[in-house]
Amino acid sequence: MQTKDIFSNLKSKFNDSILELVETPNTDSYINVEPSAIKDICMYLRDTPELKFDYMGNLTGMDYKDSLGVVYHLYSTMHNHNTVLKVKLNREKPEMPTVERVWKTANWHEREAYDMFGICFEGHPDLERILCPEDWVGYPLRKDYVAPTEWHGIDATPNMK
Repeated sequence: MQTKDIFSNLKSKFNDSILELVETPNTDSYINVEPSAIKDICMYLRDTPELKFDYMGNLTGMDYKDSLGVVYHLYSTMHNHNTVLKVKLNREKPEMPTVERVWKTANWHEREAYDMFGICFEGHPDLERILCPEDWVGYPLRKDYVAPTEWHGIDATPNMK
């Protein structure tokens, strides 16, 4: 099944929550979806027999300068097809539902997106930092991030020697 077929299927089921299909010649085509509907869409993709997306290969946070986003790479081991979903979020309050209960692999991926970008996944059972210390200030993969020069008395400037 191609991404355009998956898009048509989702559009008929979720209507306005499926925003657009973006077909690109050199990269994976993707489907932009409404953030608030992501959990329902993902459950449908997992549980619908002709789709059966049983594997979430990756969930990645993104910084688009004017907004933040999340990209989901999904795969069906039964049907040997894949798709990509993208969600754009408000930069000032990046919140969306978790998909941790849909695919358990989302647990650590969402924690990383939270830690590196500040994206909050509502309903996540353990949303805390996974790479940075709990008292770290800021989100290191945001484009506007300014790295500290010191942390708890430790020089944090890069050693370029």
